[in-house]
Order: sequence, then C-alpha cells, then structure tokens
Amino acid sequence: MHVLDPFLPIRVEMTSNTVKGAISAWLTGLGTMGNIFVFVKYMHVFAGREMKPIHLILIHLAVTNIMTLLSQGVPGTLAVLGVRNFLDDTGCKSVVYLSRIARGLSICTTGLLKVVQAITMSPRQSGWRKLQPSSAWHLLPLCLFFWILNSSIGMNLLLYIISISKNSSKGNMNYVPCFFQPENPKVKWTFLAAMVVRDIMFLATMGTASVHIIFLLHKHHQRALCLQISKSLHKAAPEVRASKSVLLLMLCFVFFYCTDFVFSLFVISFRENNSFLLYIWNFINLGYAIVSPFVLIHREGHLTECRRPLWNTRDTEKLCIPWPFP
Repeated sequence: MHVLDPFLPIRVEMTSNTVKGAISAWLTGLGTMGNIFVFVKYMHVFAGREMKPIHLILIHLAVTNIMTLLSQGVPGTLAVLGVRNFLDDTGCKSVVYLSRIARGLSICTTGLLKVVQAITMSPRQSGWRKLQPSSAWHLLPLCLFFWILNSSIGMNLLLYIISISKNSSKGNMNYVPCFFQPENPKVKWTFLAAMVVRDIMFLATMGTASVHIIFLLHKHHQRALCLQISKSLHKAAPEVRASKSVLLLMLCFVFFYCTDFVFSLFVISFRENNSFLLYIWNFINLGYAIVSPFVLIHREGHLTECRRPLWNTRDTEKLCIPWPFP
C-alpha cells in the first residue's frame, strides 16, 4: 500500500525552481560576460588610433545590455530561487527604473547603429553622406540625449513602484520582487504614450535605414554584374559583410521586441498571473541583451571594416555599361 507524500508537491516545486534559477543564473552570467568582453574589446580599440563612430555605439550598446541584465536578470534569478524581500522600496524603484531606462536605450542605440551604418555605406554624392559624423566624439551629445529622454519617460516608476514585502499576498507566485501601485490614469497614459511614440519613431528609423541598405546592396550587386574587370568585386566586400552584420543584429532586436510584445499581451490577458508565462517573459526581456554580444563577437571583424562607401562611383562609372533593368 502506497502512502501519499504530503510534501511531494512542495519538493517538486522546489526542484523546479532550483532548475529554473540555475538556468536563469547561467544565461544572465553568460550574457553579462559576453557584454563585458565586447565593452573591453571596443574600449581598447576606441582608445587607440582607429576609433570610429561605430566603436562608440557598440560600447554604448554593451553598457545598455549590462544594465538590462543586472537590473532584470539578477533580481529575477534571486526571486526564482526563493529569495524573498531582498529589495526594499528604494531598491525596487532603482532596479525597475534602471530596467526601463535600459530598455529605451537599447532601441535608441540599435537604431543609431543602423543609421550610422546606412550613412557610411552611402555613395559620396548622396545626401546621406552629409549626415556622417566626422568623429566618434560627435555622437556623445546624441548618446547623452538618449539618456535624458529615457530617464524622463520612466520617471513615473519612481512614484508607483514598491517592494513586494509590503504586501506579500501580491507576489507568492510572481518571479518579481516589486509591483505597481494603482496610479493616476492621466499620468499612466501620458508616459505610456511617450513610450509608444519613442518606439514607433526608432522602429521606423530602423526600417528606413534597413530598406536603404538593402537598396544599396542590390545596386552594388547590379554594378558588380556589369563590371568585367576583377573577380574581387563578385566577392563579399567588407562593407557588404558589415551591413549584413548590422542587419542580423537588427533582426535579433526586432524578433525579441515583437515576441516581448506578444507575451505581454498574454500575461495581461490572464486574470491571475501565470508563473510559467512570467518566467518565459523574463527571458524574452533579456534575450536581446544575451544574444547581441555574441552576434558582435562572431561578426566583429565585419562590423568595423566599413570605412568607405559601398562602391567608388568614379571608378565604376567608367567601366560599367548601362543595366537594362530597373
């Protein structure tokens, strides 16, 4: 005769939380180390003679990713492992506020990277080239503006975020140590509208720059087909490889951004918080910060090789016959 163990559900839950916590800690640590490597690598290059605007952007992106992992990944891991009440009100406000800032900086920095790459690839006579920063230092005011913008958009969190320890009934099944207090609807929708406008603007900027790069790649391919001088033009030029690397990075961002949006709708649609959905949603929030440094490490030689336009117009126009198709 088998005796049912009354503590079996508790033991199963503890084992499950331990596994989830171990996975969360491993991925958070992996992403943090990857971003530190990228930061140190490009700081070394940036401090040298060959510093370029793209180096500053990649350094800024690495810092943003580290902020995301420390403000979301570490508290999430501790909560999953069962560590309760480890953040007071001040800690909750700081962590959630930094997380909101990091999210905004991520989309702003990725959009800036895309635009700078599109400008760098443009022909010399193009209007885009007039926007090219002459040095990396010219981007510092823009990065400062991103910090001011995103710090302002998230200021409402400082008023309405409190620690879960003030109301333990709110967070028994949540993998978060903090929660929102009810806030003024006007304040809520004002800041939400600002976030939506920011995201739409930078996503539209990414899309415009991506279309421009794809157009340049297509035009470069056509020119390469009509030139009959060297096989080197048929190979992937450094500028082509660099543009593909930035496109890959942007696709990673768009994938995690859209997936995060879909999961947020699922979480909001449940009247009672589902612990599994919250756990998966937490990883989706961290996905870009974890994956992007390894995309940069894998493609780093390509991302920083682009020093000139995609083609030299003066050289190719002399040798290229008209292409018969639009």
